[in-house]
Amino acid sequence: MSEPRDYDAEERDDGDFSDMLSEMRILLPGAQMLSAFLIILPFNTGFSKIVHLEKQLFLATFLFSLASLVLLSAPAIQHRLMRPLKDRAGFKRVATRQIVAGAFTLAIALVLGTNLVMSEVFGLTIGLIVSALMAVLILCAWWLLPLWLKRRI
Repeated sequence: MSEPRDYDAEERDDGDFSDMLSEMRILLPGAQMLSAFLIILPFNTGFSKIVHLEKQLFLATFLFSLASLVLLSAPAIQHRLMRPLKDRAGFKRVATRQIVAGAFTLAIALVLGTNLVMSEVFGLTIGLIVSALMAVLILCAWWLLPLWLKRRI
């Protein structure tokens, strides 16, 4: 008979999905709201009046938004289809990559959506400036700050 293995805290956490569930509860509603807004946008009467470049921007925003929905919801669907999980830690590693990829596509959709709205309301120059500021905010808050904190600890 083999001796029971002494798991450290990080290994025990690899099998716990509560942190991922909490993260998805934060990210998914934002992706859903953006996608819902973008789905109804072409049906508004003024949409036909926007220029071709703005329609291409809309298309890119819409596709990144949908990609974020697919990537952010994938771990939940995969978890349900793969039950019972044989390698919980391995599944969590793959799911984490999908969530990060979903957050990345959501970030792009948010920046493009900001540009789309601000350009339509205030003009191209303001749209580019505000979307660049949004990109910097997302870059700092979502990506650089966690890396800095991780190194600091």
